[in-house]
Amino acid sequence: MIPLLMLNSPEKKSPEQLRERLTDLQYRVTQKKGTEPAFTGEYHDCKTSGTYICICCDRELFDSDTKYDSGTGWPSFYAPKNADSVAEKKDNSFFIRRTEVVCGNCDAHLGHVFNDGPQPTGMRYCMNSAALRLNPKND
Repeated sequence: MIPLLMLNSPEKKSPEQLRERLTDLQYRVTQKKGTEPAFTGEYHDCKTSGTYICICCDRELFDSDTKYDSGTGWPSFYAPKNADSVAEKKDNSFFIRRTEVVCGNCDAHLGHVFNDGPQPTGMRYCMNSAALRLNPKND
């Protein structure tokens, strides 16, 4: 019999497993709440259609249809793919009040969300490319 707790819980990777899977930058961003420099990430100017997934656990996070150019140098989206794709946490680091965005499955740090985005949501999910992988659409 499978324990009930195991049925819906994600397999949380150990730090060692993540070190093997991720680059140093990906690990620093997702596990240590780092940030890649603006305009350096692989996806900040990407126009390819597809689904952006978590680099740590492959959870679907954002659809390219909600991606837009915020001018910030990081990939920005106005909505997550699904309601449970991401989770939000208070972030008061660096004497600034912000809302951290983490993967809804594995809790990897993705970036921050702000309320200065375009309609229809008015939100700007400002993500690190290092926390994402794009699965292109097969047209």
